[in-house]
Amino acid sequence: QVQLVESGGGLVQAGGSLRLSCAASGRTFSSYAMGWFRQAPGKEREFVAVISGSGGSTYYADSRKGRFTISRDNAKNTVYLQMNSLKPEDTAVYYCAAADLSPFQRPDGLDTDDEYDYWGQGTRVTVSS
Repeated sequence: QVQLVESGGGLVQAGGSLRLSCAASGRTFSSYAMGWFRQAPGKEREFVAVISGSGGSTYYADSRKGRFTISRDNAKNTVYLQMNSLKPEDTAVYYCAAADLSPFQRPDGLDTDDEYDYWGQGTRVTVSS
């Protein structure tokens, strides 16, 4: 069982930056690929990025490449999402999720909800224009 708690959301002006964190419980954090998803008001949840258990491989939704960076610190059981040059359309609730995957297996393609085993409660990001 893995419990995930996101933090770091808030209100930011367009062009600003935020770093989201997701703290995980349990001793097997590196056994999980960690992903970030987001859900904007009135829209379906969408994939943002995922990182392998070892931290050596990442995979991004095309539209987020270059502005968002996913990273993890396995010693702290935490995964991060650095978001730069934020736009009003980035406004959403951001969720982290864990997928059971060999630590050195590339997480490419882990971009749908049903591939993840555990979810956090979400943290809200609002980008003002």
